[in-house]
Amino acid sequence: MASSVAFSHDFAFDPAYGYDAPDALLGIPAPPAPDGFDAFWRGKYARARAVDTRPVLGPVEEERDGVRIHGVTYTSVGGVRLGGWLALPAEGPVRYGFVVGHGYGGRQEPGRDLPAPLPGAAVILPCVRGMGERGRVDSIPDLAAEHVLHGIGSRDTYVIGDCAADLWCAASALTALVPELAEAGLPGGPRLGYLGESFGGGLGALALPWDDRFGAAQLTAPTFGNHPLRLTLPCAGSGESVRAHHRAHPEVGEVLGYFDAATAATRLTLPTLVAAALFDPSVPPPGQFAVHNALAGERELQVLTAGHFAYRGMVAEAAELDANRMRFFGERLTAVG
Repeated sequence: MASSVAFSHDFAFDPAYGYDAPDALLGIPAPPAPDGFDAFWRGKYARARAVDTRPVLGPVEEERDGVRIHGVTYTSVGGVRLGGWLALPAEGPVRYGFVVGHGYGGRQEPGRDLPAPLPGAAVILPCVRGMGERGRVDSIPDLAAEHVLHGIGSRDTYVIGDCAADLWCAASALTALVPELAEAGLPGGPRLGYLGESFGGGLGALALPWDDRFGAAQLTAPTFGNHPLRLTLPCAGSGESVRAHHRAHPEVGEVLGYFDAATAATRLTLPTLVAAALFDPSVPPPGQFAVHNALAGERELQVLTAGHFAYRGMVAEAAELDANRMRFFGERLTAVG
């Protein structure tokens, strides 16, 4: 496990934020939930589950690593039509189902998120609203620094809430397209897995506490953790845009309280594997660890030397995380049938 941070860099701030080992980071708490936090998220989830996602599976676009990769489109809240990819086993039945969130900046292709952690998995890789060509929405900016501020004046209009809903609707589209997964969340039915990194990790922490269709999750370098602390920490990611906006409009701090991934993690009882970095210029490590520390259920931690930063040893750490991911989900998800 990584225990120190010593990198040469050109940032005007310390991407380790004064922490050089996990011990101090493991003491960072989650902020208390604002009034109506649970009711707010349960209401958003109920509205998302009521959406007729009307998924359409496109032709095969690629075949590799034992899967056939199709384009897919589906409807999310507000009638927004989104796209992405659906990977299905090239041979044999579907045995597992996964939803995979993307980082801030969107997804232009399936990338290294395939193949899935477990063989025989059906995997949907949605592009949430505003992010990437397949998630493009005319009224929503596609640059992370602008996207993260869209609708931030109110908890009811903030785009981050609708992005979480896009993940719930992606799960609905997956279970509609793959009959083997149709009973996900029902007694005796299968449970889905969730994977999300950075933006997708933070969205996962916000979305998963309310959705019983999921059985386990992995969150890598999750963002949106402990907003009050994040607002004091300079960074090179979308959080810097939020910090600047907050300085001019301090009242948005109340809105951000409803979108704190660490606060949401206090409600997250699913077994969750967190990969959190000691050094990260884009997502401050204290926020990442705050998400892990707050988890209400079974949790497992892999400490990464760095995130959003190239470093010697990153290939080996990524391979270790891949192996941990396969073991983790293999031990906690039951195959269909």
